[in-house]
Amino acid sequence: MLIGHHVSAAGGVPNAPKNAHDLKCEVFQFFTRSPQGGAAPTLTPDIVAAFKAGNEKYGIPRTYVHTPYFINFASAIPRLRKGSIEIVRDELERSSLLGVTAVMTHLGSAKDMPEAKATKLVADAIKEILKGYTGLTLFLLENSAGAGAVVGDTLEELATFIKAVPAAQRKKIGVCLDTCHAFASGYDLRTKPAVEAFLKKFNKLIGLSYLKLIHANDSMTDFGAHRDRHEHIGKGKIGLAGFKALCSHPKLKNIDMVLETHHDGKHIADIALLKKLRP
Repeated sequence: MLIGHHVSAAGGVPNAPKNAHDLKCEVFQFFTRSPQGGAAPTLTPDIVAAFKAGNEKYGIPRTYVHTPYFINFASAIPRLRKGSIEIVRDELERSSLLGVTAVMTHLGSAKDMPEAKATKLVADAIKEILKGYTGLTLFLLENSAGAGAVVGDTLEELATFIKAVPAAQRKKIGVCLDTCHAFASGYDLRTKPAVEAFLKKFNKLIGLSYLKLIHANDSMTDFGAHRDRHEHIGKGKIGLAGFKALCSHPKLKNIDMVLETHHDGKHIADIALLKKLRP
């Protein structure tokens, strides 16, 4: 298990490795394009080479990309749904050029349609994204906090989406588990027994082989609140015992953790703390 944080790539993706190194990250997550929208910057051969050289220089073996925030595979507007599919596929191709380990995405909101229809639209979008994809970068589905009609807050839903993917393409897909989102959705992670029970359920419904990354975030809001509010590690409602159980669990020893806590200075202590919680 390597520990890192989401870092800035302002000024170009080759800046991300140094930014991660300055925070003492062992791995890191970043955006290859603005998370709010707009055209993606071109990844020239020189840019790709500089990014890879930076990771080699600072000894960073794995990197992760988050898609823009506006992705919605369950949109009732076909143009928006189609655009989401195209952008995520483009992120997979861009990330493959950069040698990125995995791309994760939120799945969107089904507020404008019945749940069953939304589930089918999301499953169809995932299949479309992976159709003909031959890159090495994995495609990860991130669980949501379950606010409103947001899709993907339960393990059952995530399992449905993975099972919808043709067997030959399932080696390209996985799950990014956000601890804050899981807790907000009603999965208890506050104690060692609770973490053990959660992982058993995950394995039964999805399979731990599909768990590829953990977003380590404490929660400002209460258990089952269905609100996405990240807090610094040990300062929220999950608490230190829960993260100690996650960091020391033998079945998670090869799963990286990336923090998404606020860049307010305290995030540096979050990274150091998670490192200390490892065996």
